[in-house]
Formats: sequence, C-alpha cells, structure tokens
Amino acid sequence: MAFDVGQRLTMACSLILVVAALLIGGWYWSLNEESARVDTEIAAAQQEAARLQSLLTEVTQFEARRGQLQQRVALIEQLRSGQSLPVQLLDHVSRSMPDMLWLAELEQDGTALTISGRSTTLIALSDFVGNLGRGSMLQKPIEIVQSRVESVSGAAAQGGPPVELITFEVKAQIAPSAPATAPGTTAAPGAAVAGH
Repeated sequence: MAFDVGQRLTMACSLILVVAALLIGGWYWSLNEESARVDTEIAAAQQEAARLQSLLTEVTQFEARRGQLQQRVALIEQLRSGQSLPVQLLDHVSRSMPDMLWLAELEQDGTALTISGRSTTLIALSDFVGNLGRGSMLQKPIEIVQSRVESVSGAAAQGGPPVELITFEVKAQIAPSAPATAPGTTAAPGAAVAGH
C-alpha cells in the first residue's frame, strides 16, 4: 500500500511537472507570438514615421516656398503701388499702341499730356486714341491736335516708291485720381516708347 502511495505521489508530482511545463511552454509561446506581433507593429510604425517625416519635410519646404512667394507678391504690390505717374503713363501709352505706330515724344506739363509720333495709317492713329481712352489714367476726350501726311524718301533710294507717314500730335488730360508728380516731366524725343 505504501508503494501505491509513493507511486501515486510520483505520478502526481510528474503530472504537476508536466502541467507546469505545458503552462510555461504555452506562456513562452504566447510571449514569442506577442513579441513577434509587437516587432511587426514597431517596424510598421517606423515605416510610417519615416513616411510622415518625409511628408513633414515636404510641407516645411512648401511653407517656406509659399512664404517666399508671398513676400515677392507683397513686394511687387508695394512697387506697383509706389510707381510714379510717369512710369504708369509710359506703361499705359505703351499698352495702347497698335502696330505700325511709333512715338517720337511724350511730354507732361502738370496734368496736360502731349504725345507726338508717326503712323502708317489713320486707322492705327484712331485705334491709338481709342486705346488711350480705355484706361483710367487719362480723361476723355482725347484730342488729335494735328495730323499731316509726310512723304519719306528713304524707300525711294532702295528702288521703291516713297512711303507716306502720318505725323500726329495728341493731347489729353491726366485723370485727377492719378498720383501727383512734378510738372514738366518730359521724355526725350524718340526715347519714349519706340514703336511696335
């Protein structure tokens, strides 16, 4: 009977050891599985962090570029608002010029503006006067003070017939809303806008 008790005790201890070994083995296996899952998540998180870091770098570069562009736009607007009247007038006159029309002189005396030049056709001169009146720089009416036809013999020397050019003078008044400037501002003959 004592042998049976010892045998039972040995079997019980063996069973406890086997169960303990199974529990420890199961726990170790689950820890390994958990560790592998955590490693996979860490690797995925590191990849996502690297991707987000590159996006953050791009966003930072974009923000810096946008700031530079905003500074440039502000500077352009500041320069545009600070342009003097003669610069604005030259720009307006230049944009108003049709093809086959050239300016010889642009003179400003207070609010009076005198423009003289040459054209190959009366239509170009008419278009020029119409274009000048389209902006807000000059008051209407814009007058053609004089126009006369001149024959240019330079083409005849090359074997062609003489060319007729229309010499003109146009007068206009600068609009009161235009910025003030010193009277008597003159562009030298031929130094204003030289033809299209």
